[in-house]
Amino acid sequence: MPQGRGFCDLGFAKFDTDRRKRKGFAEVIYCPGKDLLHLKKIVKKVFKLKEDILLTKLDRATYSQLKKEIPALKYNPLAKIAYLLAKPKLTSKGMVLVICAGTSDVPIAEEAVQTLEVMGNRVERLYDVGVAGVHRLMSNIDKLKHAQVIIVVAGMEGALPSLVSGLVKAPIVAVPTSCGYGSSFSGLAALLTMLNGCSPGVTVVNIDNGFGAGYFASLINRS
Repeated sequence: MPQGRGFCDLGFAKFDTDRRKRKGFAEVIYCPGKDLLHLKKIVKKVFKLKEDILLTKLDRATYSQLKKEIPALKYNPLAKIAYLLAKPKLTSKGMVLVICAGTSDVPIAEEAVQTLEVMGNRVERLYDVGVAGVHRLMSNIDKLKHAQVIIVVAGMEGALPSLVSGLVKAPIVAVPTSCGYGSSFSGLAALLTMLNGCSPGVTVVNIDNGFGAGYFASLINRS
């Protein structure tokens, strides 16, 4: 397994050993589509390198197989994330608030939360406060105003991020989810709404990308 030049060559994969130096966190492993034997070899190598392990979109059955190789590996079944820190992270001073519109959006919100926590962020949740009952959001206005960064997760028409952005000074990371009826087109409607929002200060990640939102919010919070 040649190593050097900033990556470790496993033959079938090249693990970026310089990612932590550049970005502040080791390379994260996206699990769908990967062969189980290959995934085991990657995880074992990362563990041997004493890097933080973070695996996204990981199903419980595959996690059970990986845990046989790395018994200390932890799993959040709602977020579908497995993780193991090489050493504890210092918790950031700034707070990241994760908001979701409805309870169907919670798994993607939890993916963002777990990513943020693994990367050493202080996180608070505010769930089930969508625009269909906007008074639920407005009753938590003080919490919104104390956040350093806010992640807003929503499906259906995806209107919540623009509303939240209009109330606060914090940057917003919007996450469209695939939750919705037929004409939501598996999250495309929410994505387009968020991209076309009129409130400034909102950036948008891809559909169901809670990890991407958590990672980006962590970069903002650290800066």
